[in-house]
Amino acid sequence: MEPSFSPVDCIRNASESATILLRQSELALRAATRHAERIGRTHNGLLHNTVRKAQALADTMASRAFQGQMFEQMLDYWADAGQRTVLTIDVLRERANNDLAHEAAGTPPVLIYENETIVDGRTLKRPVNYVLLKILPRKGQEVLDWKRPYMIIDPRAGHGAGIGGFKQDSQVGVALADGHPVYFVAFRPHPEPGQTLADVMRAEAEFVKEIARRHPKSPKPIIVGNCQGGWAAMILAAANPDISGPLVINGAPLSYWSGRIGEDPMRYRGGLLGGIAPVLLCADLGHGEFDGAYLVSNFERLNPSRHFWTKYYELYRDVDTERQRFLEFERWWGGYHFMTEAEIRWIIEQLFVGNRLARGEAHIERGRQIDLKQIRSPIIVFTSYGDGITPPQQALNWIVDTYADENEIKIRGQRIIYMIHEKVGHLGIFVSSSIARREHSEVTSTMKTIEALAPGLYEMQIEDQQGEGIHARFLVNFQERKIADLAAINDGRREEESAFAAVNRLSELGGELYDLCLRPLVQSLVTPQSAAALRDFSPIRLRRGIFSDRNPAMAVVASCAEQVMARRKPAAPSSAFRQAEELWAHLIAQNLDFYRDVRDAWSELAFYGVYGSPLMGWVGRTHNFQRTLKNPGELRFLPEVRAILLNVDRGGFAEAVIRMLIVLVEARGSVRRSRLERSAHVLSHDEPFASLGGERRAALIHEQSVIVEFEKDHAIDALARLLPAAAERLKAVSVVEFIAGSIEEMEPHTIQALQRFRRVLGLPLLEVRPADADPLAQAALEGSFAD
Repeated sequence: MEPSFSPVDCIRNASESATILLRQSELALRAATRHAERIGRTHNGLLHNTVRKAQALADTMASRAFQGQMFEQMLDYWADAGQRTVLTIDVLRERANNDLAHEAAGTPPVLIYENETIVDGRTLKRPVNYVLLKILPRKGQEVLDWKRPYMIIDPRAGHGAGIGGFKQDSQVGVALADGHPVYFVAFRPHPEPGQTLADVMRAEAEFVKEIARRHPKSPKPIIVGNCQGGWAAMILAAANPDISGPLVINGAPLSYWSGRIGEDPMRYRGGLLGGIAPVLLCADLGHGEFDGAYLVSNFERLNPSRHFWTKYYELYRDVDTERQRFLEFERWWGGYHFMTEAEIRWIIEQLFVGNRLARGEAHIERGRQIDLKQIRSPIIVFTSYGDGITPPQQALNWIVDTYADENEIKIRGQRIIYMIHEKVGHLGIFVSSSIARREHSEVTSTMKTIEALAPGLYEMQIEDQQGEGIHARFLVNFQERKIADLAAINDGRREEESAFAAVNRLSELGGELYDLCLRPLVQSLVTPQSAAALRDFSPIRLRRGIFSDRNPAMAVVASCAEQVMARRKPAAPSSAFRQAEELWAHLIAQNLDFYRDVRDAWSELAFYGVYGSPLMGWVGRTHNFQRTLKNPGELRFLPEVRAILLNVDRGGFAEAVIRMLIVLVEARGSVRRSRLERSAHVLSHDEPFASLGGERRAALIHEQSVIVEFEKDHAIDALARLLPAAAERLKAVSVVEFIAGSIEEMEPHTIQALQRFRRVLGLPLLEVRPADADPLAQAALEGSFAD
């Protein structure tokens, strides 16, 4: 009998192990180098800045002017510091009391807008803790029922609902200001017994149907998903492609294994914390409910200087002016919500650790697979390089993993637009007033025209502000992109993601072992009372609740604060002692940042040291796969493409105009929003397009996009057959030139394409500026006068 392993096999295995070790060493070296470079660059700069400030402060204190005022400034500072201490403790007392009152009220959404409940999820066939709220406009605001409604899905990731509308400059405020009806998907703190994410998805589908029923004359609702609400919106649209309108996905992770070496420490948490087993244990200790405070605590530990020091020092420093702003935000931050064990288990297994949604393997329930290719609605993805929770790779790599190339996106009639901010953080995407005034305002404005955009992959670029404040307007371009452009965000490399396959498999094994060996014992010991005690004594709740009036030591704080306010005498900001205080606070924050950066570097190196080994490569081999994608060269031979290409010589005025517009986009490679607005107006208001209806127009744009993609020259030559009459030819070209805009602003490729249209149609070449007015609208007006 031959041995089961030949020498050749041994050599091959040794070679594969050596290759894995070499890759592991290269990853570790690249990670260590990037961390070291960033730590050195950042903290050296901060240290030099601190030294300069310290030297300037020392010079100030050594001056004669200061020496003569030192005793007076010192007394003023210590009096001010004592007063600020009392006032800060009073703010923390009020925060704790607000937390208790908020919890006693059922932790309602922190929306600043009046609202009414439209659908209560508890009344549905499968009860859930979700509710659909209608936002009521403020006095003087006009909301038009015929305008496309918005449905905003807030994240259920530890906190309560309302972050998308707890400021006037917010997603809700922007949509209301533009006259759109706005609906808000909120949720109660505790889930309904037995609730699953499939039940939640069905409830959200019912919400969309109810909104459509209330607005029969408007297009399908726009669905806005923030963070966790983003992937929830994508799942909703994939499972119900016929009911949803455009999707706006803000800071939502969809490709969880993705990131950049030397950055994005959040993606390593699953492997370093043990996968699903600790989560199941926490759910069992909570008597079947997973406490959202665990998720909030994880978020806080990502940036300890901000959450444990800086935000409190900033309150202390500016307590006279920061009180209300601090309390408003903390009301949302401390409103912890819960999930059932089934919900958090699905999230961990299918998303955080399993990464199954991006790989086409996610099942929302038994027998029901979720495929992101099924989404037919336009998708706008907003992400940021400054987002440590959802870096651009996690927000965008699902596109790379789902489509063979950008041509498949076109073939499927899909429009995917992404926008990358340079520095805003995760929460800033939802709560920053400047983001609401700029990015969210422009997205809202773009929604009026997005369905006139030809299918494809685009980057939305906002530049050149005109005007100020609420009247500010920006030049917006839609730049055509390729899948390769998204891959470049990852440095063109994703080989480190194979390490997460081992995490996935070990997580599954750990969950099974816990389920079989420890879960019966844990569940037998846990009672509702023990679960409530565990929640009440969790560190994140204790450090807030200890300042409430339930603590006898706080009884005198309120009266002391009143006395302080009556005698308040702030020290001058120019005081040397105030400057010394700020320097000291800055040093503490810098040390905490240094600790965070070193911790993150160690975590990443430890992760790849463990999960990047040949042994772990073997362990994860069964889970290390990507979705099977078609060869781009095969796309032309798909049945739907071949059927569409049969229509290259068929059609009339509408087909010819849309075909020419798509060729112009191909020629230029980008679309300005002003051109898109003219195109949308013509296609939705002028005949023969207006009577087609939205779905027929979208199908026509899809069909002509595929024809231009695969048979561009034939498609242009066939224009003469689509437009046999001379008058129709001139009118069609005039419409296209009106939409293209001023000839002075046209790119050379655009002019060449227009000249080619005229030659094919037997018309004089373009020598004058195109019409400033809509030719179809003028023709309709002249026809009405004739009548």
